[in-house]
Amino acid sequence: MKDSITLAFLGDVMLGRGVNEEIPHRSPESFWGSVLPILQGADAAIANLECAITHQSSEECCRTAKVFHFRADPAAVDVLRAGNIQFVSLANNHTLDFGDRGLLDTLHHLDAAGIRHAGAGRNLHEAATPVLLDVAGLKVGFISLTDNEPAFAAGWDRLGTRYLPIRSDRATLSLIETAVEQLRAAGATLVVLSVHWGPNMVTAPPPQFRHFAHAVVDCGVDLIHGHSAHLFQGVESYKRGLILYDTGDFLDDYAVDPVLRNDRSFAFLVEADALGLQRLRTIPVRLHYAQVDLAKDEEFAAICQRMRSLCMAFNTQVQQTSEGLEVNLQQSLEITANSMDLKRS
Repeated sequence: MKDSITLAFLGDVMLGRGVNEEIPHRSPESFWGSVLPILQGADAAIANLECAITHQSSEECCRTAKVFHFRADPAAVDVLRAGNIQFVSLANNHTLDFGDRGLLDTLHHLDAAGIRHAGAGRNLHEAATPVLLDVAGLKVGFISLTDNEPAFAAGWDRLGTRYLPIRSDRATLSLIETAVEQLRAAGATLVVLSVHWGPNMVTAPPPQFRHFAHAVVDCGVDLIHGHSAHLFQGVESYKRGLILYDTGDFLDDYAVDPVLRNDRSFAFLVEADALGLQRLRTIPVRLHYAQVDLAKDEEFAAICQRMRSLCMAFNTQVQQTSEGLEVNLQQSLEITANSMDLKRS
């Protein structure tokens, strides 16, 4: 077992449409551009998979009306593997874009490629079952859920996603607690909640998301991996937990909003050991059509400045580095503890 590990948390990875058209003509590694050494240098990369992986191209989702349907051919798993992606969340609003067959094919192709997944399955039990991943000797548990697309929700005898409205009531939190306890009993040192929540193109989480995030950390979750907004949001160190409210986009063919700039994001590198979370490093990236690269020069500076500004709302102590930004999580824990002591006195 290594003394510490590095997990690379990524936002939405959408391998359909234009990206899928590129796959037969390019190497799997090329889609990750100059970010590839960062991903391959991590002990594991984690992402939200925003598409079905299936040959099925005629049967689009019939559960609800949709404008966008995202599908990638099975060769897309080679792109995921090239980027060192070892776990994907399937709890989102595109997993069933190509119906039940599309989801079953996705599960099959991920399993065949050795890529672990959670958040969708053949029934509610399977969709809600957390996953334990051995990362260089450290056991990391993953829980996945979404508040998007209730029509995609799994049932006791219906396949689908782990749909759960974002509420901080006792019934909802008890479901999280049960999953955490299950993972801890299986030996998990770290527990991650990967959650696809909220609307697109928003720059900050609403108050109820912050309340929920704090509550699930109090339930024993160590890290919240948020996604859905297509924009990165601020990060918060809360007690012994880390909240990545939204990790933005990472690989896609999306149109770019000239103001909100959904083509700018980060690779969120979390360092942890047997004692817990130690450090967060954020590496600025720029998304191009069907490729992601490290941000440079003025763009690098602009992405960092935006994140520093967003983190101010959470009183997160962020330090500039040559590679991006850094948060010392142990130092943040001490600052939080001292602040709570002052309030009590």
